[in-house]
Parts: sequence; C-alpha cells; structure tokens
Amino acid sequence: MKKCLVIVSFLLLSYSASSQVLISLLLGDVLNTDKIEFGLDGGVNFANIANLETSKSLPLFNLGFYFDIKIKNQLMLHTGVLVKSTQGADKLNPYSLNDPGLDEEFADGYVTRKINQFSVPIMLKYRFAERFHVEAGPMLALRSTGNDLFTNTVIDKGDLTYKLDIKDNYKRIDAGIMAGAGLKLYKKIQKSAQLGVRYYYGLVDPLKDNQGDKQNFTSWYVYFSFPIGANEPEDKTK
Repeated sequence: MKKCLVIVSFLLLSYSASSQVLISLLLGDVLNTDKIEFGLDGGVNFANIANLETSKSLPLFNLGFYFDIKIKNQLMLHTGVLVKSTQGADKLNPYSLNDPGLDEEFADGYVTRKINQFSVPIMLKYRFAERFHVEAGPMLALRSTGNDLFTNTVIDKGDLTYKLDIKDNYKRIDAGIMAGAGLKLYKKIQKSAQLGVRYYYGLVDPLKDNQGDKQNFTSWYVYFSFPIGANEPEDKTK
C-alpha cells in the first residue's frame, strides 16, 4: 500500500501529461488488484462557458488515468486525474486588444477561448446488469494556462491569428458536479474497456472580478477507458 501511495503521489506531482501517461502504462500491473481497477481514460469533450454572448461548444481532447476502487458489492469510488483537460468556448465576439491595428484586423473575426486544467473527478459509481454503470459526484480542477486565439481570414480560411495569454483573468481552482453513464464492452469485467458519456456543470464563477452575469464551465464528455495490466481475480478454490 505504501508503495502505491508513493507512485500515485509522484503521478499527481508530475508536470508533463505525456510523462504521466507513460508512467501509468509502465505501472499498470502494480496498481491493479482485485479491489482496484487502474487504467487510462480519455476522449472528446464539448466545452462551453455559460453567459457568454455568441459562444458555441468547442470540441477538445482529454487524456488521463483513473482508479475504480471497490467499496461494497457493485458500489465503487471512481477517481483519477485528467492531466490533459481543457474548458472553453468557440466563436466568441472579438474585443479590443488596445491596439488600433490589431483591433481593425480582427474586427470581423472570432475568438476561441481555451482554459487548460488538471481535473480530478471524485464520483460514486454503481454497476448494474453486470456491464452497465451510473456515476455522480464532484470534480475539482486546477488551472494551468489560458489563452484567447483571435482568428480571421485574409486569403485562406483562418490564416490570420493572434494568441493572447488570459490565464491571470481566471481563478486557479474550479469546482462542479459531474454525472454520467456507461458500459463495459466485454463480459470479462476485470479486463474490459468501457465506453460512456459524462456531463460537467461548474458551480464556481471562474472569472476573476466578474462584474457581469455569472459564468461557469459546462462540458459533455464522450470517453473511452481501458484497464492497464489487469488480471483475472485469483480462483480461491485452487
């Protein structure tokens, strides 16, 4: 147990997402037991920010690792870290960059907002009918970077861009509620990949000193996850 805690602590403190995923692959055999399922979790999320004019959902990729910890019978605790996790919105109206030249160039363009985070779901997960499950609980996130990408077209579509660092406009911590449902793809539950959908609704206004309508992150997740190094439970009758 002590060895596992050291490994998990190291994973949480690692800065590079690619390094974390590589370590997860190498340590799958150590972290998987008959009480814990460990693996990789990733997919596409469709992010948006409430109360922003003209905003549209922004499709994004996410990747991380997960733990399904058995509590009792079919009840589990689902947690882990999405080390590549982004919130944001697309097709926002351009705003002033305090530069007349840039303002003119992007006046009829649009802005794509991306707020990069490390996200930690903590959900109760209930499995029924053998392969299906539902889950719900809080999710916390730590903001790492944030950018607005101004885009316009001069000759070819989207050939004029300007990136503005906006991370200091957003709070370091975000928190909200996540719920979802999914299923194991194969009958051998311990070794089976799973597919599902989740919805996240932020309870915190992530914008610092917001004088307008309250904002919050929302996102639909379509995810695929599979255990790393999972083995069949030992037959105790042998």
